[in-house]
Amino acid sequence: MAEVTAAMVKELREKTGAGMMDCKKALTEANGDMERAMEVLRERGLASAAKKAGRVAAEGVVESYIHAGGRIGVLVEVNCETDFVAKNEDFRTFVKDIAMHIAAASPQYVRREDVPEEVVEKEREILRAQTLNEGRPENIVDKIVDGRIDKFFKDICLMEQMFVKDTDKSIDTLLREKIATIGENISIRRFARFVVGEGIEKQETNFAEEVMAQVRQ
Repeated sequence: MAEVTAAMVKELREKTGAGMMDCKKALTEANGDMERAMEVLRERGLASAAKKAGRVAAEGVVESYIHAGGRIGVLVEVNCETDFVAKNEDFRTFVKDIAMHIAAASPQYVRREDVPEEVVEKEREILRAQTLNEGRPENIVDKIVDGRIDKFFKDICLMEQMFVKDTDKSIDTLLREKIATIGENISIRRFARFVVGEGIEKQETNFAEEVMAQVRQ
């Protein structure tokens, strides 16, 4: 099988506008053939979805999800281009799934671009100190830290988390697939997650695990 390089992924992304992971998967499936990879993305609707992603989405809904017993609550705003789609059952089901995912996975930000620079730098300092304490050679420490920062973003950013109902897909991939299906740009704008007693010292209960267990039933 041909090696899929970062340069190939970048080239395919520039040609189609599809997500990095989608481009990598398409190139892997196409055994490194750029033209076939473009066809794979078009077949899945991901290339056309990327083009739609630049259009203004000012309609949409605010959806809520309340965990059993009312201990976790989520509000999420998801935008689309028209009021017609905002009332579409498929769109609303997607928004409900996003709200439920937020309750289960507890992201802190929508995208990595939303993470304050001071938060990233603080995390980088901590990871660098940890890596040095592990005895890693100085010349590769920064590369290791870059990889761990990338994982940090995947843990705290909604768009990079794996969907709790289908862990083979990221939320970003799920969104692009929905754009392709519905035919309009869709944007997850913002969310708020509330936990009863959060910030008050008390016995710890893992509500997120409870939500995820319900999802998988």
